Amino acid sequence: MRLYLATLAAEEIRWATAAGLIDGIVATPAILSAELPHADPREVLAELVERTALPIFASVPSLDAAEIARQGKALSRIAEHVIVAVPFVEDALPAMRRLSKDGVRIAATLVHSVAQGLLAAKAGASHVVVAVDALEAVGHAADEIVRGLRDTLDRSAHECDVVAAGVPSAARFAELAAAGADAAVVTPAALRSFLLHPLTDRGVDRFLGDISRRAKPRRTK
Repeated sequence: MRLYLATLAAEEIRWATAAGLIDGIVATPAILSAELPHADPREVLAELVERTALPIFASVPSLDAAEIARQGKALSRIAEHVIVAVPFVEDALPAMRRLSKDGVRIAATLVHSVAQGLLAAKAGASHVVVAVDALEAVGHAADEIVRGLRDTLDRSAHECDVVAAGVPSAARFAELAAAGADAAVVTPAALRSFLLHPLTDRGVDRFLGDISRRAKPRRTK
């Protein structure tokens, strides 16, 4: 299961990359507003593609088909490893189709059902992003939708990754992986929390205690 880190923070990206934990970066408008509210999004993206060769998901800030097509094409020209994120709404479908035919990789966001995900794949999306946090906030089981979507896509002729976004905990991360998610979008805080377990500290204490009780080897003359 691939992991895409939702941040623009250079230190977090360096840490996760050095640890071999991530497979890409997600730069949504929400992340830009939270982390770099006064920065030019194009300049931020240009700097980001210079720092990493990992795939970068960059959003088109529009719901107008003509603007999506124009801005999506412009984003794709910045670097080959840019994946253009487009909200899955009816007005965006012609632009998604056009961009896909032009060789631009598309991630369809705002996917909340199996039907939406399948239609996004038919429109040319190479990734469908299931909003886990939004679904579970209204009582829907995101893992069921991920499982159904993965099964449906496997039976179709469409090659498309199912991406779980907004994974809240290590337990849900494991469940979504088991459900067939190809990738997950996580924040740096969530990723660090996945490394922890209540038994870890106890195990470390036991390990250190075992080391301290070992007899020191005698030196031979």
